Amino acid sequence: MSDIRTLALQCRDAALQLGRLSTQARGDLLQAMAAALEADAPAILAANDKDLQAARDKGVGTAMLDRLALNPSRLAGVANALREVAALPDPVGEVTRDYVRPNGIRVQKVRVPLGVIAMIYEARPNVTADAAALCIKAGNGVILRGGSEAIHSNTAIAASLRRALREAGLAEAALTLVEDLRRETMLELLQLNDVIDLAIPRGGEGLIRFVAEHARVPVIKHYKGVCHLFVDDSADIDLAIGLLVDGKVSRPAACNSLETLLVHEAIAARFLPAAAQALRERGVELRGDVATRAVLPDVLAATEDDYAAEYLDLILAIRIVPDLQAAIAHIQQYTSDHTEVIATGTPAHGQAFVQALRSAVVMVNASSRFSDGGELGLGAEIGISTTRLHSYGPMGLEALTVERFVVQGEGQVRHPLG
Repeated sequence: MSDIRTLALQCRDAALQLGRLSTQARGDLLQAMAAALEADAPAILAANDKDLQAARDKGVGTAMLDRLALNPSRLAGVANALREVAALPDPVGEVTRDYVRPNGIRVQKVRVPLGVIAMIYEARPNVTADAAALCIKAGNGVILRGGSEAIHSNTAIAASLRRALREAGLAEAALTLVEDLRRETMLELLQLNDVIDLAIPRGGEGLIRFVAEHARVPVIKHYKGVCHLFVDDSADIDLAIGLLVDGKVSRPAACNSLETLLVHEAIAARFLPAAAQALRERGVELRGDVATRAVLPDVLAATEDDYAAEYLDLILAIRIVPDLQAAIAHIQQYTSDHTEVIATGTPAHGQAFVQALRSAVVMVNASSRFSDGGELGLGAEIGISTTRLHSYGPMGLEALTVERFVVQGEGQVRHPLG
């Protein structure tokens, strides 16, 4: 039996133990994990420094460095996220349907843990803690396979979390970190469809496509976040600029950051100069179509590739459109089904925008940066799904459970013996 299969089987056994814990016990465990992260903060930050230095030595770009970096504030945020998850309502055991059939049997649909979740991710060491917290709260085991660029950070975080498991008298295998980072090991993990119940890749498009194309287990994924903001002709200009700056600048390396700005032609001459000034003051490079460059002559020319790009950087593509329908058509052509935003003063336009688009998150007069499990009240999210399976959009606790039927009867049979 291979090492990775052995680890996966141990995680499955430990997951059964977690699933039997009470809500209180799982909450106490997450509280202990948060305290362990805080106690081990110096060691975790020192490990992260090793990863950052190695990344700089390799010439890694700013977007990846931002995803990789921890600091005292970010680490404190990770610990607080564990506490927030601990305080969330427990989905396990929730009865979502309850009815009695004409023959007297009582039928319930009840949430139960999925089982074993394989997380395959790049750069973001906070995923190690976030994924563990959500999986454990929902009664699942988790197998973590991070990237080589964050190996020291992930190892240090996992050691703290596993110590909390051990001190609670639970099997450490419920949280398993894969230390063998060879691609062959990841491929073997993705073939274990008799042990792994779900794989969730988080990282660049290349990683996600690799996992989706090679897995024999179900995969929840989103390839990239090409997020749009459409500024309608009835939009309040200050409101729209606020959404634009927050969506593009607050954390450009995030998948919920804005990549394309669409502007109604009737408002373009008033809106774009003020918007361009606000963005340039914050170092954003602008690329626009011919109509945009007529209003802003010093903007770089945009290509079709720009409108399909996920920059993850301080770059923004701009297009002026004749109306709401043209904006919707543009988004439908280039969407990654992640997040779309409209700034409008006309409620009917907002409703039409929502109804026309199928993206996982659609917002009216709110920043794209709210497309996040924590901001939407789910706690620390385990991922964002643009795959129409059992979950769509930011994934929280409920997405880590399934609903099964529980039937109670009094001896009813379908075909009585004659």
